[in-house]
Amino acid sequence: MSYFYKANNSWAYRINAGIDPTTGKRRQLSKQGFTTKKEAIIAANEIEASLANADYVPDNNTTFYGFAEEWKNLYMVNVKISTLRIREHELGILNKHFKMLPIQSITRRQYQKMLVSLKNDYADNTISGVHGTARMIFKKAREFNLIKTDPTEFARPPRKQISIENVLSSVPKYLEKNALRSFLDASHEYGLIGDYAAFMLLAYTGIRVGELSALTWQDINFDEHTISITKTCYNPTNRSVEYTLLPPKTMKSIRTIDTDPAVFDALVKHRNDQNIEKMRYRKNWHKEHDFVFCSVRYPGYPTEQKAIQLRITRLQKKLPDITFKITPHVFRHTHTSLLAEANVPLHEIMDRLGHQDDTTTRKVYLHVTKDKKKDASQKFAKLLQDISL
Repeated sequence: MSYFYKANNSWAYRINAGIDPTTGKRRQLSKQGFTTKKEAIIAANEIEASLANADYVPDNNTTFYGFAEEWKNLYMVNVKISTLRIREHELGILNKHFKMLPIQSITRRQYQKMLVSLKNDYADNTISGVHGTARMIFKKAREFNLIKTDPTEFARPPRKQISIENVLSSVPKYLEKNALRSFLDASHEYGLIGDYAAFMLLAYTGIRVGELSALTWQDINFDEHTISITKTCYNPTNRSVEYTLLPPKTMKSIRTIDTDPAVFDALVKHRNDQNIEKMRYRKNWHKEHDFVFCSVRYPGYPTEQKAIQLRITRLQKKLPDITFKITPHVFRHTHTSLLAEANVPLHEIMDRLGHQDDTTTRKVYLHVTKDKKKDASQKFAKLLQDISL
């Protein structure tokens, strides 16, 4: 039942909304400021329809920022700190647009315009991540009865147009066999302690750099020639003493890798060198996990990922024929390319790399195997010619 009246030179409504289940008292809803009685009637009818459908959302002044912080506190309970850090970055982008806006006031049009505005400043993956975070926030707000409609529901993140140049350069960089041999030779001749073993390991196993930093000697089985990947090193500040060991990226990433005896020969040499370092710094050596590759500045702590990149750059200066920048991930792509060249099936490569599925790995695999497909086609054509003769 609605009642309409004049208040401060405008029209208002008051609705009898039944009994409040939390207090047991009669609940009334009212609002004023309507120019005409007709406007007040229309607004009241919408409220009564929502009450009848049990989807009424009371007015509130909760800001996007305020609720996003509440959501983050709930979300962080069940995720790794590395994942939370990514979400916090995406939240920062959302807050630039919506921070102090009432969450109820954000419309579908506003939200779509926000996504489009990101196109020139952020990569597609980042925009997709922002959209994913926003969807979780607004879904939870709807669950908590703070909003009636979800502005992300029909939104579509923009995609950059793919140019011919992008198509041609879409295959990730990797080292050909001769280039890899040259790099490993340089690391053996000019490398610092641990370089040769580390880069052999990256190239011969395809492990991620975070997995390399997290390796302990207990993960290395010298008898079976296997390496167990059970953790990754999270260290966003690149200060070894602030590291955190986390489970790998996915459950699929937990794996045991068979590898070449040459890798273990390099590891034996590295362990002997490291034992000398342990004696040298025995009073200050960090003994908690017995890491395979350790920081130079902080003895016994895991090596920093930034330090690994600096060592790669130092060695690449010895190799002017390699014209693109080598990163730790290049060795992962290189491992994929060599396995593909050796006719290892894609699903086995995925297992070895700890992938559920990965577009980048698939691109490298298809790029390497395309010449093999041409060769198969030519052999088939030759066979038909022989038959016709």
